[in-house]
Amino acid sequence: MITHAIDPERTLLRHTIATLAYRGGKALRGAPESFSTFEIGNPPKTPGQILAHISDLLDWAITLCDGKQAWANTKPQSWAADTARFHDTLRRLDERIASGATLSASAAELFQGPIADALTHVGQINMLRRLATVPIKAENYHRAEIVVGNVGIDQPKPRQELG
Repeated sequence: MITHAIDPERTLLRHTIATLAYRGGKALRGAPESFSTFEIGNPPKTPGQILAHISDLLDWAITLCDGKQAWANTKPQSWAADTARFHDTLRRLDERIASGATLSASAAELFQGPIADALTHVGQINMLRRLATVPIKAENYHRAEIVVGNVGIDQPKPRQELG
């Protein structure tokens, strides 16, 4: 039996990706389809554009793992389709990192670039939900059931929502 040493940086990066899946999933769930095109500002960045950008960031992270710098600016699809893409791209990124194959970018570089940017954009979607009068409930995320590898659309129910 071959065992692989546990890489603490990859483990923390995978936990961060699972956190992004949990928090992002909460931000996306329950939003009406019309939320995708909600506009403020000039020029506006709609929630749909932000969500498509988040998945573009995650696709980029996968290419960085493979030693490439491939970027695509995709156009928003339906809210449901882009939500599914978000979780599928998280799954592919998590599987790539979990595979044990050599990463061409360090865990720190992946975090400081695409992952931190994606977390920031989830916060923007949360803010836009409040402005669109479809807010999510606040939560004590310290108590959330976040599990490495659980990056799909089916996330655990919040343990302690606030308000």
